[in-house]
Amino acid sequence: MQKLRRTLYRIIFGTDTPAGRGFDVVLLWAILLSVLTVVLESVKSFRAAYPGTFQFLEWFFTILFTVEYVLRILTHPRRWKYVTSFFGIIDLMSVLPTYIGLFFLRSHFLLTVRAFRLLRIFRILKLGRYMHESQVLISALKKSMYKIVVFFGVVLTLVLFLGTLMYLVEGERNGFTSIPQSIYWAIVTITTVGYGDIAPVTVLGKFISSVSMLIGYSIIAVPTGIISVEINDAVKSSRQEKQLVCPSCSYREPDSEARFCKKCGNKLE
Repeated sequence: MQKLRRTLYRIIFGTDTPAGRGFDVVLLWAILLSVLTVVLESVKSFRAAYPGTFQFLEWFFTILFTVEYVLRILTHPRRWKYVTSFFGIIDLMSVLPTYIGLFFLRSHFLLTVRAFRLLRIFRILKLGRYMHESQVLISALKKSMYKIVVFFGVVLTLVLFLGTLMYLVEGERNGFTSIPQSIYWAIVTITTVGYGDIAPVTVLGKFISSVSMLIGYSIIAVPTGIISVEINDAVKSSRQEKQLVCPSCSYREPDSEARFCKKCGNKLE
C-alpha cells in the first residue's frame, strides 16, 4: 500500500518520470477544455443548440478534478501543507462551484478559476528559473506599497473635493444629483476615462472639468514612476546577492555562473 502511495505521489506531484510528465500534460489539456466549456456555455446560441452537452461536460470535468484532488490529498506525505498551499486552495476552488451550483444558480460560471491551475506549466516545462524574476517584481510592489497608499489617499481626497465642488456648481438640474454621483463623475474624469453619461453645462463647471482632466494626465504617471524605481532597486539588490566573492582577493564576480575569479584566477566557491 505504501509503495502504491509513493508511486502515485511521484506521478501526480513529480515531473521527473514519463508517467509524471504525461499526467501533467493530460491535466493541462483537461483544464483548458473545462475552461473553454464554461466560456462557451455562457453564449446563448451554443447553450440552446447543445442543451445537455455542456452540463454533461461540466460534471465530467468536475468529477475528474475531484478524484484528482482527493488523490493529491491521500498521496501527499504532508496533507495539511498541500491543502493550505496556493495550488491546494486553487484545486479545491476549481471543483466547488459545480457543487455550490446545486443550491445557487449560475455559480458554476466561477469554474473559470480553473485557469489558475495552468500555472503548473512553470513546473512541468522546467520554467522555475523565471520564478526568481517574479519574486523581484513582488518585492518591488511590496516596497512601493506605502507610497502607493499615500498616493491613493491624495487622489481620494482630490476626487472628494472635485465631486463636492461640481455638485455645488452644477446642481441636480444638470445631472449632478448628489455628492456620491458627483464623486463618480470626478473619478471617471480624473482617470481620463470619460464615459460622458454626466457632463457639466455651465462655464464654471466646464472649466473645473478641464482642470480635472489636466490633473488626471499629470498624476497618472506617478504610480508607474514609484514602482519603476522600486523595481530598479530590487533588480540591483538581486544582482548584488547573486555576486560571488573571491575568497583570495575579495573581488566581486558579477557573473553568477563563473567558476574562477577573473582577477586572480582562484576557484570560486
